[in-house]
Amino acid sequence: MDSTLRQLSAYAAVARAASFTAAAAQLHVSQSSLSRAVADLERELGARLLERDTRNVELTPAGIEALRIAEQIVNAHRSGMKELERFLLGESGTVTVATLPSVAALLLPRVIMDFRRQRPQVAVQLMDGLEQSVLSRVLSGDADFAITTGESSGQLEHRPLVRDQFVAVLPQDHPLAERSEVTWDDLAREPFLAVGQDSSVRRLTDAAFAQIGVRTAPAAEAGNVATVGGLVAAGLGVTAMPALVLPLLGTGPVVHRPLGEPTVHRRLDIALRTRRPLPMAADRFLETLEEFRTHRHDLPPGVSWV
Repeated sequence: MDSTLRQLSAYAAVARAASFTAAAAQLHVSQSSLSRAVADLERELGARLLERDTRNVELTPAGIEALRIAEQIVNAHRSGMKELERFLLGESGTVTVATLPSVAALLLPRVIMDFRRQRPQVAVQLMDGLEQSVLSRVLSGDADFAITTGESSGQLEHRPLVRDQFVAVLPQDHPLAERSEVTWDDLAREPFLAVGQDSSVRRLTDAAFAQIGVRTAPAAEAGNVATVGGLVAAGLGVTAMPALVLPLLGTGPVVHRPLGEPTVHRRLDIALRTRRPLPMAADRFLETLEEFRTHRHDLPPGVSWV
């Protein structure tokens, strides 16, 4: 049995109007083509659906049940096509963003709020994690795009978005806290508290120490920046963090000081799979993010739009 949507729509129109002439006028088709469609449906079903005479069209018991089923199918198709249209216009669906925790917590909330105000039927899913896990989410197709660190590759295209500067994070009563600026060499002389090696923060701090010719073994390390902040607050050592991360360190007694010699920035990019078109809703989200960048919406101290 292979009844088509056209046959079901034709039958439903005739059954509701109880007239081939009225149904043909409603559907803007010829009466003969409408009659053929209904006859084809009856033949495929092996049942008479309508009793016809020169003036009247009446539904048989099979015709009554066929009308109920046909209207369900036609209405479901109409509803599905409208839903597909909304998706293709970027008015429904889900935008999935893989990103670093600091971006998820501090950069994106206002963007999401503005985006959802314009498109309330679109959900936003954030997959926060460290650099490599974030990039793998995009490569696997689990995320539409990422906002993270890293470099362009054959598989990923990077679009610069923001950058933030590294600062020294010190216990409140530490002697270095009395200075107006701290150097990387100053930090290297202290017990240094590091983020785990799978973090972009660790990669950049290691590179900064290498730039001044210092190799320092961490006094302690932790996978979470909040944990590192807690260790600093407890007086176990010092660390360096990019400015966007600072609000995630917690409320312990720590101070921040500008960090120079060398000045180190972390660049955060939009990362997309090369030659892979985005769903329209994701494209609309990036447009909203671009509006924020273009209009230079305020960012935390030490963070700037690229």
